[in-house]
Amino acid sequence: MVLHTSPFSSACLHFLDGLSWILVFPCYWLLDRLLASCVATSLEKRQRSQDPCSFLTLCVLISAPLYLLLFLTSLPFALLGFLLWAPLQAVRQPYLYTYRRPDKHQVEQGAAGPAGAGLSEWRPQGRSFCFCSANVCLLPDSLARFNNLSNTHRRAREVGKRIRNGASRPQIKIYIDSPTNTSISATSFSSLATGFRRTSSLDHRPEPTHITNGPADTETEPLTECPIHPSGATDCPLHPSSGDQGSSECPLHSDGGENTSDCPLHTNNSSDCPVHATGEAQDCPMHSTGAQGSPGHDDCPMHGEGAQPKPSTECPLHTSGVQISISAPEPDPQEDNGETGNHRPGDAAGDTGSMTASRESLTRYHGGGGDGGGGGGISSNNTLSHVPRTSVFKRPGRKRRHGDEAFDHEISAFFPANLDFLALQEVFDHESTTKLRRQLHRYFPYVLSDVGRYGWKGCCSRFKFLNSGLLLASRYPILDARYECYPNGRGEDALAAKGALFAKVHVGTSHQEQRVVGYLTSTHLHAIEGDSSVRCEQLDLLLQWGSEFRQTSSRSPEGEKVLEDLVAFDVILGDLNFDNCSSEDKLEQQHALFTQYKDPCRLGPGEDKPWALGTLLDPSGLYDDEVSSPESLQKVMENEEGRKEYLVFPPSKTQCPGGSQKGRKIPLKGNGRRIDYILYSDEGLQQDWKLDIEDFSFVTQLAGLTDHLSVAMRLAVSTGEEEP
Repeated sequence: MVLHTSPFSSACLHFLDGLSWILVFPCYWLLDRLLASCVATSLEKRQRSQDPCSFLTLCVLISAPLYLLLFLTSLPFALLGFLLWAPLQAVRQPYLYTYRRPDKHQVEQGAAGPAGAGLSEWRPQGRSFCFCSANVCLLPDSLARFNNLSNTHRRAREVGKRIRNGASRPQIKIYIDSPTNTSISATSFSSLATGFRRTSSLDHRPEPTHITNGPADTETEPLTECPIHPSGATDCPLHPSSGDQGSSECPLHSDGGENTSDCPLHTNNSSDCPVHATGEAQDCPMHSTGAQGSPGHDDCPMHGEGAQPKPSTECPLHTSGVQISISAPEPDPQEDNGETGNHRPGDAAGDTGSMTASRESLTRYHGGGGDGGGGGGISSNNTLSHVPRTSVFKRPGRKRRHGDEAFDHEISAFFPANLDFLALQEVFDHESTTKLRRQLHRYFPYVLSDVGRYGWKGCCSRFKFLNSGLLLASRYPILDARYECYPNGRGEDALAAKGALFAKVHVGTSHQEQRVVGYLTSTHLHAIEGDSSVRCEQLDLLLQWGSEFRQTSSRSPEGEKVLEDLVAFDVILGDLNFDNCSSEDKLEQQHALFTQYKDPCRLGPGEDKPWALGTLLDPSGLYDDEVSSPESLQKVMENEEGRKEYLVFPPSKTQCPGGSQKGRKIPLKGNGRRIDYILYSDEGLQQDWKLDIEDFSFVTQLAGLTDHLSVAMRLAVSTGEEEP
């Protein structure tokens, strides 16, 4: 199948569509600015109240009449453009597929994903994949303000930056053996993870990249290079502050008077490992097998020669209760770089190798700083480094941090490292889509965007002013894609072409030359409260369309004999707009969807697991200092009282459903409304293949940019075979 790399099948139609938009855009922009000037966010209200000269208020009073006058002037041109634009939408493609080859720098740094690593065989023992879903609320600015959000274009760029910076960082694991450490907010874990600080920084400037159907985005930003501690940390047990390389506070030099020139922690001539100086992993005390296998290793930089026969309880490297693991993608070289246009599934001469470390948990990585400055509190305060593979501490046997679960679960301030698949909702604004796609393409080679229909088309009987808002990004080649529009939208939801996006991805090739594939479904259901029947009908269609897509995409072309595909996973991601705790959502909670797909956060209908969090934030508190940065929002979410303050809970009988919940004293049950889901199914897998969840996390990295928490899951696919 040929994926659609252009909105229209001919250049003439594409030109007419562009011409119509040129006529419509001035009127559209002026109307958006006019409405935006009438709806202020809580941050803007605060800024106006602190303005002693009322300058900001005066600007609004002057600009609003000017916008209105220009809007009326542009109406005739917009009407002409609309008459040209609307009929063209009947023949517009339902999505735009863009593919960007990773540049040389990304391949060297390992941030290009499997596509940048070349193609490889499916690992006999299986592989793990990481999925993430996020509602980013990139509506036109005037509409986003009803959710207390503004600056949609700027937010789109920042969302893309934070996602790729979080996903492309090295993967760090910190395990703590403690009989009391069973909660998602364990103090010992958080304090250790935040106990690292930056010792140096590198202004990394990537080479310009080229994206199909879009100009190259050449913007750069400084990246911090330390793979252990975040920016702004102040008490790193390994790295002293900048300029104190020979300080007596170094954990290696307790006497403070010795020469530190040979110190493996202070030496700056290492290119890969932040610890060893020679670059030889086999000689590095942190890399050698003795450091992990024999507790009394004589070369331990923390213990010194003859210091202790066995590890000290205070040693940050060899403590029996703590293990640190750092890993990053380790790509194979790829010779050809550049951009490709009409990508076909058969263009890939082989298959992709997994860039995720098998059976590794999500990173517990804490960033410092808040979202300060102007622009609605948007700042790139958590830019991370792209570093080559670093040292890895391995445990003889993995121990779960939570004894009540078969997998790890946490609240993370960053997106999981080595993220493979990303599903976004509410990416409605066209220009914001372009900005976001450019940022994501620096990490994800394959992107499906601009998904949905406009105008009148097929089952979507009402006129659609907005598309579906869905975007799907992948590090693995996309073989096939299909979009379906829900026909039963009501009210304001019917103005958007909400639906489901189905994709088939190529994740490997077996020794028998069979393709190993995975199925992804991204969706956004009806949002209006009380319309349970509408959402249930949409869930029925979702299951039906998914089954049909898997059947049609698995058929062999006529006249060709090919081996049957091996299915590795079938995952649904999206904003389902119902939770598992509200009494009003009982119909959805009991839907057949949850018999065919598994929800890692769910115990049963109406009952979530104790650690599961709500993902819908109270819009009125988005700009409070307590939740203005990823780190601060993470800490609030780890606290029960903080969750009650900033999460949306099911409305009670004594409160209006549309009212703000901040500061209310009504007793609340549960951990808020969880409406963002990642579901998986183990039906249809090969015999003896098994799916296991490795990690599940609630991500706060988009703090201040959206009113949703993101959710992420790492899924391990095991085949039952052993590594040869």
